[in-house]
Amino acid sequence: MKCAVETRLEGQAVRGVASLDNCLYLLRENKSSEQIEVYDVDSFCLLRSLTVPGLGRAVDIVACGYNHCAYVSDTSLQSIHKLSLSGDNLTHWRVKERPAGLSLTVKHSLLVTCRYALKIKEFTTDGKLLREIVLPSTVRSPWHSIQLFSGALIVCHGFFKNEEPSHRVCLIASDGKLVKSYGGPGSSGSQQIYMPAPCHVAVDENEQVLVVDRNNDRILLLSATLTYLRIVMSREQLQWKPYRLCTDVQRRRLYVAVNDKWVAGKVIVSSL
Repeated sequence: MKCAVETRLEGQAVRGVASLDNCLYLLRENKSSEQIEVYDVDSFCLLRSLTVPGLGRAVDIVACGYNHCAYVSDTSLQSIHKLSLSGDNLTHWRVKERPAGLSLTVKHSLLVTCRYALKIKEFTTDGKLLREIVLPSTVRSPWHSIQLFSGALIVCHGFFKNEEPSHRVCLIASDGKLVKSYGGPGSSGSQQIYMPAPCHVAVDENEQVLVVDRNNDRILLLSATLTYLRIVMSREQLQWKPYRLCTDVQRRRLYVAVNDKWVAGKVIVSSL
């Protein structure tokens, strides 16, 4: 059964979406000012806009309630920008690699997926490097990673070109070793769906995995052990190409950022 969806917040292209408490944060394709729009999650009214001075090519955003801040990855400057959510305080630090997707660990540190270096870097909220996880060479072009309560990682990877065979969602141990994968060479399981360029992932309250199946224009749901469950949102429901997603476990909502050729963007809202 398909869930009802709503289309919200149409405007400039969306680079990232994050949910925290009663707010929804949209990272827009805006190089001049006010790149981050903050909305009420119930009324979807604009509450305020935030500016990240000197922001280059923004790739993702994540909001942290524990440290009361938001992080933005900047691939052109190879940096992470940190914004205080209660004021105008802004800092940044160098990643020394091109950062891609962002997520938070169970201990509230920041995970930065480095697409070209085939690494995941973990930083404190002040930018101190805690560790580097070197991914297997078969995990090509990683886009995003999230940590499970066990400490293991879910990593999605693959190039945007459909002819590239290595497109997968992988379960990676905390030491960087591949445990299991879905969607490409080396995957196990009786039901496999070709999934070119999975570029973002999230988990629900049961640690089931939601995947942005970008080139197929849909959102997939995998079990915690990476077996296929169902299509959560279809091409017809999304209308435009999906790019980023986040979950609001408390409200049992899924937010998906979709774009129309980077000219326009909006958010699709669905129940989990």
